[in-house]
Amino acid sequence: MDTAKILHLLRSCILSKSLREGKILHQKIITLGLQNHIALCRNLINLYFSCHSFTYAKLVFRSIDGPLDTSLWNGFLAAYTKNFMFNEALELFQHLLHFPYLKPDSYTYPSVFKACGGLGKLGCGKMVHSHVVRNGLLSDVVITSSIVAMYAKCSVFNLAIQLFDEMPERDGACWNTVISCYYQSGQCERALQIYEEMKSVGFVPDSVTLTTIISACARLSDLEKGKEIHRELLQNGFVLDSFVSSALVDMYGKCGCLEIARGIFEQIPTKTVVAWNSMISGYSLKGDSRSCIELFGRMNKEGTKPTLTTFGSLLTACSRSATLQQGKCIHGYIVRNVLEADIFVCGSLIDLYFNCGSIKSAEYVFHQTPKANVFCWNVMISGYVRAGYFYEALGIFRYMREAGVKPDPVTFTGILPACTQLGATDEGKQIHNYIIENKLEKNETVMGALLDMYAKCGALEEALGVFNQLPERDLVSWTSMITAYGSHGQAFESIKLFNSMQQSNVKPDGVTFLALISSCSHAGLVDEGCHFFNQMTTQYRIQPTIELYSCMLDLLGRAGRVHEAYEILQRIPSIGENAELLSTLFSACHLHGELQLGEEIASVLVEKDPDDPSTYIILAKLYASLKKWDEERKVRSKIRDLRLKKNPGCSWIEVDRRMESFLAEDKLHPHWERIYDCLAILAGHMEKNKLVEPESW
Repeated sequence: MDTAKILHLLRSCILSKSLREGKILHQKIITLGLQNHIALCRNLINLYFSCHSFTYAKLVFRSIDGPLDTSLWNGFLAAYTKNFMFNEALELFQHLLHFPYLKPDSYTYPSVFKACGGLGKLGCGKMVHSHVVRNGLLSDVVITSSIVAMYAKCSVFNLAIQLFDEMPERDGACWNTVISCYYQSGQCERALQIYEEMKSVGFVPDSVTLTTIISACARLSDLEKGKEIHRELLQNGFVLDSFVSSALVDMYGKCGCLEIARGIFEQIPTKTVVAWNSMISGYSLKGDSRSCIELFGRMNKEGTKPTLTTFGSLLTACSRSATLQQGKCIHGYIVRNVLEADIFVCGSLIDLYFNCGSIKSAEYVFHQTPKANVFCWNVMISGYVRAGYFYEALGIFRYMREAGVKPDPVTFTGILPACTQLGATDEGKQIHNYIIENKLEKNETVMGALLDMYAKCGALEEALGVFNQLPERDLVSWTSMITAYGSHGQAFESIKLFNSMQQSNVKPDGVTFLALISSCSHAGLVDEGCHFFNQMTTQYRIQPTIELYSCMLDLLGRAGRVHEAYEILQRIPSIGENAELLSTLFSACHLHGELQLGEEIASVLVEKDPDDPSTYIILAKLYASLKKWDEERKVRSKIRDLRLKKNPGCSWIEVDRRMESFLAEDKLHPHWERIYDCLAILAGHMEKNKLVEPESW
């Protein structure tokens, strides 16, 4: 049997992966004394690699006397990297360098760089890069392209892009790599620009290019660009594979075009788990839990195994639609199938239960979850805050610190609103210290939340300190500071700050004007408030909200211009009978003794909500202030007849970093007797206009 015949048979064995027949041929080669024949050895190595018999492949290579043919080494390196045996590939390359008569060539380095990238060994990759430079091989486009890919795999995108920019000649692989670099680093606009450059120099995008670039459109929510790319594919007769189809489904789903996404999805002949996840995710973003569950059922019937990404999307859909029962079914599926949920699925479960008001279930999931990662702690904190459990949010934050988990920016932006809602300035200051400890003073989002907390808690000096330290002031920070000045009666400072904001080219929104007009209202600056309201509607074309109209009515009402305020209501039909606005104006009528208009508004409010006690109480106070005692008694009598009760007022104070809350006529507090004694002493001294010394309390 001659060598050509053996080579032919070996190649047939490689194609059919016939290990048994290959071993027989190997035995024949040894018998014929051809064990050092380079071509035969190369094919034997390929055979054993194709059959995953790596040990036999190594034995073939080691049995060669003086393997001084570089192509044999290159084949072995390529086989290692093709089978993801990156450590073995690098060891083989080191072994190759010990042979002085062997020189790595343009077929050697791509495999080595692939191994470095696969292992994330940046240092090793840089060292081999210097080898290439010394050997004068950097002009080889395949080698340079593999270096670009290595830097990209090691997430050193700047070096990959720099090398790409220096390349005089480029291949399709390096274009794809750089587009991927820009996409992975969040520079999707730049990825689209490189895509256009690639086409302009004559390269035809392949499946890899299109999958990345369509994903970039999805991340940017750029529906028009995504549609344009899709049209180009159809016009050029591009056959959509599962990767491109899945990317299109994902893009259309994220852009809200679920019908188009579903049409593409249904045309995929063999749906991968990525395609299923993309379609489920699209419905999940809309909160359509029913469609998500329906697709999940189909996915199971068609034999596609769901991933943790699938469950994350399903739970998100149930959370957004507040469908607790469906969410529980998904939770049950995970438990029954003994699936080990990752922190993101656990976080989705916690979020689901919070959104559905099932706080105990959320707490149960959290206690069953590993707590080394900050993610689930953040979900618990934000869940408690959304549910109004502000004390519990602060408690879980303290527990998190005791557990040694390092907070991140999301933690701080989640916990600070709890301090805001409770007016817990001392807790807020403590959190401020933690922010400094974690070196987040330059984080705009965190510092913005801190500024908002100080502003709303009335800590003007601290708010101003944070505002002056901000690296960059955005709309939210300007608005928070304007609000802080306004709540302290410093309307002129608010106006001055607003003017500075306009000069810094930050465009105000409705919330900014609400803070500004409210500031004018509390300071009695009626004309200034009216000027800003007109500026908002004419210069900035902002449509006033109910809150803005309410603030405007309050501004006019406080100044006694109630009839002018009432004219605004009557002039705009859409707000003419709004109960909130009428109540604001009704309070102003009581303040200024406007009986006729007050009675007119009261009759409208009673008609809209006859069970609202506040309308009757304010009307009774209006009659009393005008000494119309008979009418006042009639209203009081009606309150009793209707058995209406005013909701008791609630207040709270912070004592030794502990929040103490009180209701009107509250006797549930453990120290209520001492509190009432103290209040009686204070009331007595207030009547005498004297200040009591603390020692005499």
